[in-house]
Parts: sequence; structure tokens; C-alpha cells
Amino acid sequence: MQQGKLVILVMVALITACHAKQKSPPTQVVYRFDDHRYLELTGYHCEGGLRYIDTERNIQHQIYDVSDGYRIFTKTFIHPSERYIAITSYEGGGFAISKDYGKTWDGASYSPGGGAIKYGDDRPQREEIESFTVVNDQGFMLTKKGDLYLSSKPFDDPRLEPGGSGIDYTYTYRGDTSKHHLEPINSSVGSLWGKNYVSWISIQLQDPWQTFAYQTNFQNIPNKVPEVKNYKGWDHMRCNPDLGLEASEQQK
Repeated sequence: MQQGKLVILVMVALITACHAKQKSPPTQVVYRFDDHRYLELTGYHCEGGLRYIDTERNIQHQIYDVSDGYRIFTKTFIHPSERYIAITSYEGGGFAISKDYGKTWDGASYSPGGGAIKYGDDRPQREEIESFTVVNDQGFMLTKKGDLYLSSKPFDDPRLEPGGSGIDYTYTYRGDTSKHHLEPINSSVGSLWGKNYVSWISIQLQDPWQTFAYQTNFQNIPNKVPEVKNYKGWDHMRCNPDLGLEASEQQK
């Protein structure tokens, strides 16, 4: 009899544990752009899936699945821009972007060779980042040393669009000047504005080391983050790492 009770107790314990493991991960708002646009994260320990929601335009898009293990960006994050949306993660090493108010999404990255030091790293490391601001349909990543990485202005250079003339430019290296030509993109590539991030210094000096310098959408950009006025969103992502956890599992 005692043995039978023991078997039942073990079975109940196993069923209870099984149900506990099957419970859905918690969802919380981790960022608000304004009163109708926000980001939701689904997962434990502030890691999981990320969803963009715009209640005014009736847009919902799953940017990252729970299995992707997205981790929130912890630096200053200011994002009044509506058409161009750029989301970075914990490391700040790349971007999920939308150029149509969040309806469709793509990726953006730092351009190879486009770092603030010629022949140095292409991008800033997480510990070097001060803030990420997305305003006027452009992204601006600022480092603690004052280096600025940015995306293009929100249009494509018509000379590089399919059927365009291309761009002639000269490049000087160790006193030798050579002529080069940028060809128009293939029609299958699509619009490229907002998809490449480069350091300001790599394109704005007299002798730039990035060919983006010759494109009109990367020209005449001040070496500073534009001022943001009357911003109503959050200035950091926020997340409760204990949400959905048992008391014994929570951080002390």
C-alpha cells in the first residue's frame, strides 16, 4: 500500500514539473517610441523574441523569434523617427531596420572598412558605445570618445540606381592618384539607403576611405547627433529579468 502511494506521489510530481516546464514565457514592453509604438519582448531573463507594434497603423511584426535569443540594448536609445526604424541589440553590432513604418523589415550593418580608425575595427564595441539615436530617418551611433557612426540620408543616389550613370571618382594613395568608377546597382538589389553604417570621419575628410563619400545621400552631414526636441518616448530599453520566474529562481 505504501509503495502504491509512493508511485502516485512520484507521478504527480512529474506531471507538475512537466506543466511547469510547458508554461508560456512572459511578455513585457521593453521600449516605447511614443504613445502608439512599442517593442515587446517574450522570454525569460530579458532574452527571447522581439515584436514591433504600432497600434495607430495597425502594424505588428515579429522582428526576432524567441529562439533567436534577442538581448536588449542597454545604452541610451532615442528614437523619434517613424518611417525609418532601426533596432540594435545588446552588443550594438548590427541592426534590424524598416523603411516603411514597420510593415516590412530587413537588416543593416556596419560597412567593412568604415570604422573611425583607418584599417581598424569596422564598428564600435559595446563598451565604447554612448548612445544610439534614430531621427529624421537616419541612425546615429555615438561612442564615448565622440566618434559618430551613421546611416545615409533617406534616399538613394539616382546615379547608382538601375540605369543610372554611375559615379566617377579619384583616389589618392601615397601620392599616387587613380581614377575609379562606381557602377549602378542591379535592379534585383533594391533600395540601399539606410542599410549601411559608416563612421563620419571615413566619408567626410578630404581623402575619405569609404566610397560612400561620393554618394549624395552621405554628403554634408554634420559631425554630431541631431538635436531631438519634445521626445515622448523612452530613453532606454527597460526589462524585468525576474518576470515569469518562481521566487526561488529570481535574482537576489
